[in-house]
Amino acid sequence: MPPARYTLVTVKPAIACVTVTYSPGKYLAQMLDSLDQATTRGTAVVLADNGSTDGAAREQAQRRENVWFVPTGGNVGYGAGVNRGVEALAALRDKGEIEGDYLLITNPDVVFDTGSVDAMIDCMRRNPQAGAVGPAIREPDGSPYPSARALPTLGNGIGHALLGGVWKNNPFSRTYRKDRDLSGEHTCGWLSGSCLLVRWEVFDAIGGFDERYFMYMEDVDLGDRLARAGWANVYCPTATVRHDRGHAAGKHPETMLPAHHASAYRFQADRHPGWVFAPLRLALRLGLAVRCRAAVVAARRRIGKN
Repeated sequence: MPPARYTLVTVKPAIACVTVTYSPGKYLAQMLDSLDQATTRGTAVVLADNGSTDGAAREQAQRRENVWFVPTGGNVGYGAGVNRGVEALAALRDKGEIEGDYLLITNPDVVFDTGSVDAMIDCMRRNPQAGAVGPAIREPDGSPYPSARALPTLGNGIGHALLGGVWKNNPFSRTYRKDRDLSGEHTCGWLSGSCLLVRWEVFDAIGGFDERYFMYMEDVDLGDRLARAGWANVYCPTATVRHDRGHAAGKHPETMLPAHHASAYRFQADRHPGWVFAPLRLALRLGLAVRCRAAVVAARRRIGKN
């Protein structure tokens, strides 16, 4: 069923956008304001709401044209929230209320630079094998965020997860964090899910986000499955956005850190199936559990929680 509408659509938007909201506060309005300047094609935005209590998402949908508030039924996770939002957009497209071939997936705390979405579309058209295109992402202080990376291997990914918190400059973390030059357009293993333009047909063909990932690594998994299906992940530095990364997640380490470690396990376990790798999966599960407990304790001390 299509989502309930609060305003009349006067122009058929060509860019279908979904953002997952969870009490986004002031950030959501800033994102929506900037999106108006990011493309000349018009946008239809579904706010897939994972149980907000601040009222911001519902308020923005009520006061803006082409913005819909779609409750997901609770905090179902990031990937599942995106999938519910895409389903709502598909219902609108089926009714002829929106059109277009692209899905824009974005966090509510992203701010788009002028023309950034159009720049990603231009990049997609230059690269017919691109299934997904990601912009250059800046931190709030203006520094670049490494949003286009190689896929983590069992060695560097798990070595970083196990040792990164206690040995900052270990060789696994150095390799894991070694990112390609972010100044030029190139293909990569995966793109940050905080802002991503995807061919709608490709997203549907690979089944969208894997909903077993509650949070974290779902974008790594998506990039890997997209590449396995024969499509490319393309980094597009001519498109630029700002992301206030982790403003909410950092306040809840007891929830976010276990989710991160569970996702790290899921990613590697899926790629090492069968009885032959059972001892490896067990060791991985136990090591990550120990590391997660230590990380939660350390994080709670940093933010002053008892």
